[in-house]
Amino acid sequence: MFLCDADLACATGSLSCLPPPDALAIRRVGPAYCVRHGLVPLRSAGAFTPVGTASGALSPMERERLIEVLGPVHPVKLRRREIERLLVDHAGPPLIRRAESRVADPLSCRSTSGRSSVWVLLVGMLVFVAVAAIFDSSKTLIGLFVLAALLSFLNNGLSVLALSLGIHRSATLAQIPKLPAEALPVITLLVPLYREERIASELLLRLERIDYPRDRLEIRLIVEASDWQTQDMLSGAHLPDWVRTVFVPPGTIQTKPRALNLALDFSSGTIVGIYDAEDAPAPDQLQKVAAAFDQCGAHVACLQGKLNFYNSRSNWLTRCFAIDYALWFTMIMPTLRRIGWPVPLGGTTVFFRRAALEAVGAWDAHNVTEDADLGIRLARKGYVTELIDTTTLEEATVSLGAWMRQRSRWQKGYTQTLITHLRYPRDLLNDLGIWGALGMLVLLAGSLLGAFFGPLLWSLWLIFIAIPHPLTPFLASPGGHWLAVLFGVNLILSWTAMGVAVTRMDRPDLLSWVPTTMLYFPLMTGSLVKAIYEIFRRPFHWDKTDHGVSEADALCPPT
Repeated sequence: MFLCDADLACATGSLSCLPPPDALAIRRVGPAYCVRHGLVPLRSAGAFTPVGTASGALSPMERERLIEVLGPVHPVKLRRREIERLLVDHAGPPLIRRAESRVADPLSCRSTSGRSSVWVLLVGMLVFVAVAAIFDSSKTLIGLFVLAALLSFLNNGLSVLALSLGIHRSATLAQIPKLPAEALPVITLLVPLYREERIASELLLRLERIDYPRDRLEIRLIVEASDWQTQDMLSGAHLPDWVRTVFVPPGTIQTKPRALNLALDFSSGTIVGIYDAEDAPAPDQLQKVAAAFDQCGAHVACLQGKLNFYNSRSNWLTRCFAIDYALWFTMIMPTLRRIGWPVPLGGTTVFFRRAALEAVGAWDAHNVTEDADLGIRLARKGYVTELIDTTTLEEATVSLGAWMRQRSRWQKGYTQTLITHLRYPRDLLNDLGIWGALGMLVLLAGSLLGAFFGPLLWSLWLIFIAIPHPLTPFLASPGGHWLAVLFGVNLILSWTAMGVAVTRMDRPDLLSWVPTTMLYFPLMTGSLVKAIYEIFRRPFHWDKTDHGVSEADALCPPT
């Protein structure tokens, strides 16, 4: 069969008159090249190969490359979204293999699930404690309590340091003049969706409120090929040209970072941002992002915004979660930036220079806290993360079960990240230096070990209700008195930091709930047990957090 130009012209904007894509030709040209350049080779039409492009033309370099591989070619105009869907349908396996392995093997957790390392650590600690207890059980018990106390002081140390340094806006990029419209860069927003049919329509309305020129904004809604519910919902929505859907073929795993890696190839923005399905970003957020990147040097690869919740008044758990977030985003993260430690990123309202993101291999598809891991890898390559003074509101988990699933995934990912980056300690020290490597250990190992040994400290409350405790004699000694004083000071400073944090988040209504976080933070030990179990049973499983289950108590995010 031979197609003349008239035959090809009838296919403009439609697939009805065209031959099907040629999977072999796509592989020969390179699926990643086809995606990046927005072209799809079609089945040969005799003397030449038709090539679908969005513009209906080929650049000299593209034509030269295609002729070298395929022989004579003829461009055919197709809609961009049709080209992308054809590439996913006919080159899905190689594209998804690339998405699952973008990060180099030594820096990816895919080559080590963490099972052996966690097993050695747990057995080693148990053997050490057992041997020590044989020789002197009372001193061993006191030593364990002192260790738990030190971990508690260490984990609270960054909050105390933030109070002493008066850190807030001085550590964030604020009050930056807006750029003129003609100077604004193209921004890509990647929005992963999985079983989000309940909230997708609201998401589209929130994205519509973003104040940014539509000719410089592209939004990619990322949907798993197996997620028919979300696909059905989106099929009934009228999506503008600047919003397109990327369908993710099945692979060996199913995680958010895998989907992000695939969609990154289907985008063109020089700045890449991430939103979650339930996010309500401030309307001027992208204006601030563009201005901040313009002001910063090329060494600043990432901007992290603040997060809080629009349903924090739902119950006690959501209130404590909001206090937790306020502490992290207004106190701890600015402190990390000020003292030069790596910044574990949040999973949303985070923006990257595309060149830097691709230079570090984008996201580790197997890491279930891909955000924290990416922050460490950016720091290891010498890039800097800055904090930007803008807030996105999202939906807090309202049930204990949902909170446990989400938090255990974070802890599992922290474990994966820690083990992965400690595999080659000399390389880690060369990349981060002693100070930066220490910071990574304090942040990741400190939080995990604090949750692990936390029950020892909670048991001390038994003394206040007249229940015998093996540490009672020690607490009656001078050393015990000093330890009790330190605990009291630590608790007061912790509550003070939380109070300052919620005030900075403009949430004074949460102040009276700060003391109740004594019951909230111990929940992390329960989630850690689940995380350890999953390290052994299903290390790369992504525990999905359901959204759209709670009513919002605030509709508009602060700016």
